[in-house]
Amino acid sequence: MEIIIPIVIVAVLVVLFLVFGYLKAPPDTAYIITGPRKKRILIGRAGFRIPFFERVDKLSLKVMQVDVKTSEAVPTNEFINVTVDGVANIKISSNPEYLKLAAESLLGMRQSDKINLVTQVLEGNMREIVGSVGLKEMVQDRQGVAKKITENVVPDMEKLGIEVVNFNIQNFKDGAGTIENMGIDNVEQIRKNAQIAKANAQRDISIATAKAQEEANAIRVEAEKKIAEQNAELSIQQAQMKVKADIKKAEADAAYSIEQENQRKTIEITKADADIARRSKEADLAEKEILIKEKKLDAEIRKQADAMKYQAEKNAEAELIKRQRDAEAQKYEAEAELIKAQRAADAEKYLAIQQAEAKKAEAEASRYAMEQEAEGIRAKGLAEAEAIEKKAEAQKKMGEASVLEMYLAALPEVVKNAAAPLAQTDKIVMYGDGNSTKMVKDVMNSTNQVIEGVKESTGISIQSLLNKIFTGKPADKNTDA
Repeated sequence: MEIIIPIVIVAVLVVLFLVFGYLKAPPDTAYIITGPRKKRILIGRAGFRIPFFERVDKLSLKVMQVDVKTSEAVPTNEFINVTVDGVANIKISSNPEYLKLAAESLLGMRQSDKINLVTQVLEGNMREIVGSVGLKEMVQDRQGVAKKITENVVPDMEKLGIEVVNFNIQNFKDGAGTIENMGIDNVEQIRKNAQIAKANAQRDISIATAKAQEEANAIRVEAEKKIAEQNAELSIQQAQMKVKADIKKAEADAAYSIEQENQRKTIEITKADADIARRSKEADLAEKEILIKEKKLDAEIRKQADAMKYQAEKNAEAELIKRQRDAEAQKYEAEAELIKAQRAADAEKYLAIQQAEAKKAEAEASRYAMEQEAEGIRAKGLAEAEAIEKKAEAQKKMGEASVLEMYLAALPEVVKNAAAPLAQTDKIVMYGDGNSTKMVKDVMNSTNQVIEGVKESTGISIQSLLNKIFTGKPADKNTDA
């Protein structure tokens, strides 16, 4: 027990060290650990600190946007007052050297205070650069001016551990309207240059148009001259061609008549040949028609025979399939009947087994019941024997009193039996006086006879027993009742 307690304490201390000492810095935040040991900075990685002995401070490395505006007009190198509106994106540098400077100057400072500080530094550098450039350069080369401001402000920002991501000038304004006038001058200059260029262009167009018309007229005259020469030459050629055409026409007319005659003869010969050919064709056609009819008839007969053969084959196949199916159906029915019979036999066998088991169980139950009944009879007999034995012992102990009790218990039954004959008689007629008394006397005499019979058979007198009970004298077996 003494060893377990220190182990538990050590384990608890280790767990507390792990819980409170483990740190994991995100990529956009710098954890600055200070204490007895050397200062450590964690960015985007995990580490440990000694709880209660080392301090952890956080610096955000996220980009901050700062609007930079000159609070009042700034004179340029041309003594023109302007106001400048710019925007800068800055962040605390992740460079360990600059991050140490940021920790010294910005740690614990609120975000708004950081922005105010950076705004003042940027505004001072912006006023310095604006005062060193001209208005025209500022308007025409905003990027260059912004670059100069950035280069000028970087050393001051590095002293604070801040990195300038970018800086842009958004707008320039001047109260005297100088920038607007510069724009008007430029517009007018552009307009003048445009008008001069337009006049020069119109002049060039006129010269080019006249020169083009002159060249076009010369070309037109030359073309008309060539057209006339070509027309004259065409007329001569047309006349020569007409003469040649007339000669050719005459030759053509003569040749036409000759050719017409030749054509007529050729047509007649051709007609005769055509008639012969037609008749030959008709004969060939008739012969081919006969062959076609023969082939058609042969095809029809063959087709019909093939159809009958196909029908017979299909009928045979259908009959075979039908027989096969009938055979399969009969086989299936036979198998089903066999399975049914087998199942019925199995059922009967199972029923017989169940009945045999039931009879066996019934016999076992009957045997068990008989055994139980015999056991009951035996137990009852034993109980009755034991009761008789105990009764005999009790009578033996009680002696004559028990015998008298038995006699007295049996006496009403004796009297009842003695009077039983009278109960079976529908009507008794007696003559003389004292008939009722005589009847009672007779019943009592019958009772006395029974008692005497008991005395003779057992040797015990009821009168003696009564005398002994009431007088204390011993009973005499030979005393008369």
